[in-house]
Amino acid sequence: MATTDLAPHAPVITQRFLGALTLALDLHRLQLRKGTTIPYASHLLAVTALVLEHGGSEDQAIAAALHDAVEDQGGQPTLDRIWSQFGPDVARLVESLTDADTTPKPPWRERKERYVARLATAPEEALLVDLACKVHNARTIVRDLKREGAKAWERTGGGREGSRWYYRALLEAMQARTSGALVDEFAGLVREIESD
Repeated sequence: MATTDLAPHAPVITQRFLGALTLALDLHRLQLRKGTTIPYASHLLAVTALVLEHGGSEDQAIAAALHDAVEDQGGQPTLDRIWSQFGPDVARLVESLTDADTTPKPPWRERKERYVARLATAPEEALLVDLACKVHNARTIVRDLKREGAKAWERTGGGREGSRWYYRALLEAMQARTSGALVDEFAGLVREIESD
């Protein structure tokens, strides 16, 4: 079982990472967090920071910055661009973190069920990136529930019940494959989501 606890040494950060941040910010520059005026870049930067704070490699940090690029900004051509610019390892991570690469996307529940099932065989390196993404999303849900109450559920794809199911299923899938401080934080956030 992998652990998401801090690594004993810092990853080497190169110009590739700067290139990934530039591409991510360019691809998502007009995108907002659903139902808000918050730039989507805030999510990408938060996920990338969590990956680095929890011992991720440069490839994992690059994948974190680009984890929604294929899904939200161009599908297969965007994945091909990531492959070309950042190599097959990063492209493989981003692909494993993508729940749909077509427009229109399949129905929400169908996509999420497939995504949760894929976590059982996802590359180990993808787990930290995915966990960082889900922790940031769960933090946002918990914060919004405290500020706005039930209205916050309107911004989630699955509403209250669907989101509760999804985050519990994600947590169980993660706990089956990894452990550590980030998993523990995610478990606490899921409990807060379920208690609303």
